[in-house]
Amino acid sequence: MIQPSAIIDSQAEVAEGVSIGAFSVVGANVRIGEGTVIGPHVVIKGPTTIGKYNRIYQFSSIGEDPQDKKYADEVTRLEIGDRNTIREFSSMHRGTVQDHSVTHIGSDNLFMAYTHVAHDCVIGDHVIMANGASLAGHVRLNSHAILGGFTLVHQFTQIGQYSFAAMGSAITQDIPPFIMVGGKPTRPHGINSVGMERNGISAEDIRLIRKAYKIIYKMNLRLEDAIDQMEDLAGDSKELSDMVSFLRNVSRGILR
Repeated sequence: MIQPSAIIDSQAEVAEGVSIGAFSVVGANVRIGEGTVIGPHVVIKGPTTIGKYNRIYQFSSIGEDPQDKKYADEVTRLEIGDRNTIREFSSMHRGTVQDHSVTHIGSDNLFMAYTHVAHDCVIGDHVIMANGASLAGHVRLNSHAILGGFTLVHQFTQIGQYSFAAMGSAITQDIPPFIMVGGKPTRPHGINSVGMERNGISAEDIRLIRKAYKIIYKMNLRLEDAIDQMEDLAGDSKELSDMVSFLRNVSRGILR
């Protein structure tokens, strides 16, 4: 299942059942879990760990040095979970010692063609990055978030769970969970009710999140005051409590 023209370093660990296509290069300190399929002309540089049953398409660059002028050949790593689909010409870079030395990608994500995950990013599960979407360094992209084609995300930005960014969005501040953004300039446009419904979030929780959206975006409150009102509203709602927790820990302010 490994093409004769593929180059596998003697210090790489390749599990049983892994397929590696023609002219792909797997470097030292790379670990690939069982059932993963590596297409032709893929380059994987270590230290990188790739879990089980991933599919990496041709011409992808995985685990390359970070694009950071401070990087000085320190040992850093990339971690990829299970069952991810990484399409053509995607790139994912290792971390830097200025952060936690690791770029982390969860499981069951879809990275369409030409997507880029920069150094020190942390990505959850069930995320979709459409064609050409790119993350700068130190971005946190939470589970079930969707980035439309050619969306660009500024460094150190946090994007909440179940959020949705329309095609061509330029995201320079944090996006709270469940919020849809888009347009030029990029602005909030309601909640991602369809995404929440598809993932089994209750009608009552969606109602509370819609009310929270009005508190944040329609009542002209300071963010601190909006958070206090949302906390009173949350009750036993895990989703709204998660939203409050996110807002209490924003790093760049929120897009409003």
